[in-house]
Amino acid sequence: MDPKIIELAKGKNFAAFTTIFPSGYPQTSIMWIDADDDYLLINTETHRAKYGNIQGNPKVSVVIWDVNNPYSYIEVRGAVVSTVLGEEALAHINQVSKKYTGGPYANPIQSERVILRILPERIRVNG
Repeated sequence: MDPKIIELAKGKNFAAFTTIFPSGYPQTSIMWIDADDDYLLINTETHRAKYGNIQGNPKVSVVIWDVNNPYSYIEVRGAVVSTVLGEEALAHINQVSKKYTGGPYANPIQSERVILRILPERIRVNG
């Protein structure tokens, strides 16, 4: 994966994550973001609309902007190619929360945590 994507995703930057409802309308959420060597990683819960949307259409868009310069960003178009549930997803949200807040994830978990693994297919860099 492009080193600039990994740099922005591993930093304390935010992402706009867009999925498509079955009706065809887009749904965008501002999210915490992470990455490994191959995938962008979004951690959500199974009851959320974004998780339901990717069940029917795995195509997504992710825009990550540099918190210090919002004119510097990357747009990634791709697909959710796999998901991870259970203890690994719970450990991951605590790790990501520590990056953004300095501590473990504090919001009540309503269903089950899930990591969405996004394979980049098209990348556009600005700045």
